[in-house]
Amino acid sequence: MVQRRYSGRMDERFEIFLACAPGLETTLVGEAKAAGFGPLRPEAGGVAFDGGWPEVWRANLVLRGAARVLARIGGFPAVHLAQLDKRARKFPWGEVLRPDQGVRVEAISRKSRIYHGGAAKERVERAISETLGAPVSDDGVRLLVRIEENLVSFSVDTSGEPLHRRGHKEEVGKAPMRETLAAMFLRECGYTGEEPVIDPMCGSGTFVLEAAEIAMGLLPGRTRGFDFERLASFDAAAWEAMKRGAAQRETGLLFRGYDRDAGAVRMAGANAQRAGVDRTAVFACQPVSALERPEGKPGLVIVNPPWGARVGKPGPLHALHRSLGDVLKERFRGWRVGLVTPEAGLARATGLPFLPPGPPVAHGSLKIRLYRTNPL
Repeated sequence: MVQRRYSGRMDERFEIFLACAPGLETTLVGEAKAAGFGPLRPEAGGVAFDGGWPEVWRANLVLRGAARVLARIGGFPAVHLAQLDKRARKFPWGEVLRPDQGVRVEAISRKSRIYHGGAAKERVERAISETLGAPVSDDGVRLLVRIEENLVSFSVDTSGEPLHRRGHKEEVGKAPMRETLAAMFLRECGYTGEEPVIDPMCGSGTFVLEAAEIAMGLLPGRTRGFDFERLASFDAAAWEAMKRGAAQRETGLLFRGYDRDAGAVRMAGANAQRAGVDRTAVFACQPVSALERPEGKPGLVIVNPPWGARVGKPGPLHALHRSLGDVLKERFRGWRVGLVTPEAGLARATGLPFLPPGPPVAHGSLKIRLYRTNPL
C-alpha cells in the first residue's frame, strides 16, 4: 500500500463506507443499490463502494439506513512512531481538511508494531496542526486512524452528527427507536411508501414519521447539516443544486400513530410538524384495546412495544403482547405485521403467525430482531 495522493478534482474516486448497525448490512445493500450506488461490497458493520465527493454528499442526503458515511482517504505503511510521524507530515491533508476548521483524531491499533493508539493519535494530530495549521478541537471534523498489520489508513467522518438525527424529532420518550433502524425495519417489511402504516404504540412517532416521509419523497438529510460542509472538497453551489433536485410527491395515504401516553402523542405531533408531514401523519391517545382498522386498502402495522429490559416488567408485558395479537388477528385481516423485540417469548405471546425472525441487530447493549407476518 502506497501513500495516496489527491489531485483535488471533484471526479477523484476513493472508497466510501456506509456504516450501519450490525445485522442490517444486507438491508442497507438493498437500499444503497436502489439509490444507484455501487458496485457494493458488504463488510461487517456496513457497506463499501468506490465514488467521489458528490457520492459522499448524496449518500448522506438520501440514505435512510446508514448511520454514518466515511470517506476512506488513503494511508501508508508504518512500523514505528517516527515513521508514522514523517509520513503523516507528507500526507496531502490540505486536499481534504481545511486550516480554518478544527480536527478531532481517533486512533486504534491492531496486530501492529505501533501498538499504542494514544501515541499514534498524538503524532497525527501534531502532523496536521503543524503542516496544515488546523487546530485540534473536540468539536472538529472527526478523522479516524486505523493501524492494522502495520498499515495506517485514514477515514473522515463526513456525517458529523449520526444520521439517525434527522433534525426533526426533537422530543423523544423513554425508549426511542432510532430513525435509521426504523427505516430498515420498514424496508424489511416490504414497505415502499404505497400503503398505510399504523403504529399502535408509537411513542415519539418514529415509524410513522419515517413511513410518511418515504411516501412523500422527503429525503432524510434535507434540513440538517453535515461535516462534509467543513471540508476542502465542499462545493456549496453543487450541494444546493443536489438538494433542489429531489422530487417530492403527494400522497393520499394517512399514517397513524397511537399511544396511551398523552405526552408521547403530543411529542409525536410536534415532531411531525417539524418534519413537514403533519397533514399525513396523525396521532391520537388510545390504548391497544381501542385500535380499529381504518377504511381503505390494507397496509402494515409496525410496532416497537415495551421490552422487559427497558420499560415495564416481564409479566405484564406478556399480557400486553397477547392483547396486541388478539386485536390484530380479530380486526386487521389482510394487513401485515412487523414487531421489534429482543425477546422471542414476547413475540410468541402475541399468537401471531410470524415468519422466521430477522437477524439480531445491535441496539445499545441489546440485540433486537424484527418479527414479521404475511397478510393476516
